[in-house]
Amino acid sequence: MTTTQPASEATAQPAPDTLPEHAGRKCHNVLNPLHSALYFSPDLAAELTALGLTNRAGYFAGRAAALGAVGPGAVAATFYNFKYELVAEHLPALWSTVSPAQVLRARLSAADTTLRRLLGEETVASAEMAEAAQLALEATRGCTPHARPLYAAHADLPVPQEPHLALWHAATLLREHRGDGHLAVLLDEELDGLEAVVSHTASGKGMNRTWVMSTRGWDESEWAAAEGRLRDRGLLDAEGTLTEAGVAMRQRVEERTDRLDRAPYAHLGAAGVARLTELGTAFTRQALAAGAFPADLFGAR
Repeated sequence: MTTTQPASEATAQPAPDTLPEHAGRKCHNVLNPLHSALYFSPDLAAELTALGLTNRAGYFAGRAAALGAVGPGAVAATFYNFKYELVAEHLPALWSTVSPAQVLRARLSAADTTLRRLLGEETVASAEMAEAAQLALEATRGCTPHARPLYAAHADLPVPQEPHLALWHAATLLREHRGDGHLAVLLDEELDGLEAVVSHTASGKGMNRTWVMSTRGWDESEWAAAEGRLRDRGLLDAEGTLTEAGVAMRQRVEERTDRLDRAPYAHLGAAGVARLTELGTAFTRQALAAGAFPADLFGAR
């Protein structure tokens, strides 16, 4: 069963200036894995394979289904760092195999199975899970849809009643809200999709180069060309490491993204954000310990 409105109406709203620095980013960083683990889950792969979707087609369908039966242009634009030609190999053709509604049902079913497997039935049924879901949904009340297509599309979806799925849904909204704002900042920094991901990988905080190229569709020559453009701007050195200016640029990107993503966490308030971060940290640690992500996913290489 689903409901179209978050459950909480009673959360106190402290003044926005009480929110500690980077509190929203920290909260996002511990909630986002609860959403993104799904893309590495064998449960999602099984659900989508049963619908006739395999490999990258499943990812594109799973993340884009909320937008409707869109073509490669909309997906390449909103996902930002995928090569257009890779997206066009799968879209719009896959929509002749499945409908967005089918994919959304499969995705939610896989989220259920995945969270139960990674967190265990006791955690899924806990009072802490229900509390986290209520807090996260309250935070989403502060989100705004303007110029945020992936967030806005997901915000139109019904909210599941089951607390662990409601938390997953809220984590999805908060992820896409931050992500849409992040793309605006990258665009203003004059970073194209590949330059953005090359500089993020060089920071040591993004997916490593092997994973990026295998999942995003870029090849060695394109990666090298992007590195060259960043070197010309003084952002990378000859070894592909961020220069001082490059480090400053990545810090500026995150800080400006924080500013554009402040509203949901200011709405929830400092105490609520602190508690949601505490709960999300515990859940994400459980998920990571259960093998939610490949061991070689992050790092420069």
